[in-house]
Amino acid sequence: MSADLSQTCFQTASAAKAASRRLASLDTDIKDQWLLESADALVAASGSILAANQKDLDAAPGFGLTDASVDRLRLDADRIESIATGLREIAALKDPIGEVLEGFTRPGGMRIEKRRVPLGVVFFIYESRPNVTADAAGICVKSGNAVILRGGKEAMHSSRAIVDVLGNVAAKVGVPENAVQLVATSDREAVGHFLKMHEQIDVTIPRGGEGLIRRVAAEATMPVIKHYDGNCHVFVDASADIEMAVNVIENSKCHRLGVCNACESLLIHEWILADALPAIAERLASRGIEMRVDERAAIHVPGGVPATEEDFGTEYLGPTISIAVVDSLEQAADHIARYGSGHTDAIITSQLDAAERFTDLVDSAAVMVNASTRFNDGGMFGLGAEIGISTDKFHARGPCGLRELTSYKYIVRGNGHLRS
Repeated sequence: MSADLSQTCFQTASAAKAASRRLASLDTDIKDQWLLESADALVAASGSILAANQKDLDAAPGFGLTDASVDRLRLDADRIESIATGLREIAALKDPIGEVLEGFTRPGGMRIEKRRVPLGVVFFIYESRPNVTADAAGICVKSGNAVILRGGKEAMHSSRAIVDVLGNVAAKVGVPENAVQLVATSDREAVGHFLKMHEQIDVTIPRGGEGLIRRVAAEATMPVIKHYDGNCHVFVDASADIEMAVNVIENSKCHRLGVCNACESLLIHEWILADALPAIAERLASRGIEMRVDERAAIHVPGGVPATEEDFGTEYLGPTISIAVVDSLEQAADHIARYGSGHTDAIITSQLDAAERFTDLVDSAAVMVNASTRFNDGGMFGLGAEIGISTDKFHARGPCGLRELTSYKYIVRGNGHLRS
């Protein structure tokens, strides 16, 4: 590892730490002003941002990007307006910093408060989606955190143009310098340097492929908020309304194929198999979905591909779904525990006791009842933009919005109190 690169990373992290101390007490009005003026400034700078984005698009073939990846990379006027709208929505959210979570008075009159505070410095590693650059910056600053952004090299010009706009507005309204920093190098060794800087960086959030996330989890010397994959299930209970099941499964699987909260595995109770699966299979086939089926499901899925053991544990991120038949709700929960990823799992049922039993047995970040898995999303939960979805249990789980980027401290007020 280069000494020069190590020093550059250290300077970036140290500058973020200094900014975080000022951000912790920054007035909400200033943070919201920065968000709102940044939104307007991004729209006003559309020409330069689109020019930078075109450089990334021109270089995309050299990086071997898929058509879907190029589409995620591409910006246009509408997408820039959408980025701006996201910042405005964050500004409209309640500032969590300073919130008193609980307060009480001890015998003898000493007053104790538990108050919400920022985490400090967030090191965020993410894929080549320029909109994520603005979203992450907005969420972090609104929650009082400095952020070091390490985007994909494929979007470097676009991200740089966006961060430059955010920085110019920050200087104007009084947001601390270095509150938002973009790692300027695409050298992979830089990530390794940052992951060792636990004295400067309080939490790392990787958002990308499983290989990246496992590397970060293995090397990081600070806490990591992560999820490895999204093998999400829909279970069709014996009492399910078949039309509802067809519609929810179609939406869960087909609304967007390459996202972590898309359904990848379908489970059907044997009692409803003959009635439900043909209708479900017909709808999925009409959407171009390949179905990989176990022996009992195969009877009802013309053209189904025999499933392997590996299929049931696979996050396809494409037009493929695994289908298995189970004998009971408990067997469905066991299947999810064995093959699932703890991300999002759903039940379709008309029985309250079945819904309650499923939500008790399935240990995932989000458990849906009669609703699409696609709802596991910060915006859909009313949390505003999110920086990711966590399948961890400490300290954040599910969509990570403003509150998930905070901790707390105790404030104790006495009057010369002494401990005897």
